[in-house]
Amino acid sequence: MTLASRPLHPSPAASGPPPHGFAAGRIGFPRAAWRAMPSAMKPRRTKIYFDGGCRPNPGAMEIAVVIGGVAAIDRAAGTGSSMDAEWLALIAALRLAQARGLSDFVLLGDAAAVVAQANGAVAARHGAAAHLAIFRGLVGDGPTPRVRHVKRSQNLAGIALARR
Repeated sequence: MTLASRPLHPSPAASGPPPHGFAAGRIGFPRAAWRAMPSAMKPRRTKIYFDGGCRPNPGAMEIAVVIGGVAAIDRAAGTGSSMDAEWLALIAALRLAQARGLSDFVLLGDAAAVVAQANGAVAARHGAAAHLAIFRGLVGDGPTPRVRHVKRSQNLAGIALARR
């Protein structure tokens, strides 16, 4: 049999049962690797963490944004409430993503109210409405960025803010 006429993969019936951990019909690929292959071929979405806070509330605000393990912290973001600080952090995260030219990213924060307002699930009232207008103005006609809630313990920006 010449190289050109030889089948690329022997039939499962001719070669016997596949070895443990290998899927029949996919000779040469372990089951786990086969299942993981489609996601491994996709580019990873950039995770951008944001957090804001103030001491006392209302009082001096501070915000942090973490992209790629690098924290950008502003400890003098003005005076306002904790909700204002969270909104300023979200807006700063979006501006950083746009400045870096990112198109596939997710904004991750631990303020459930801000995440819900940014996604349009809850109406933004009072000062939050002004922040939402700025956020939507930055988005413009483009696709609305993904804004997701994470636990406080998983928010890298919150962890960066907690370290003094």
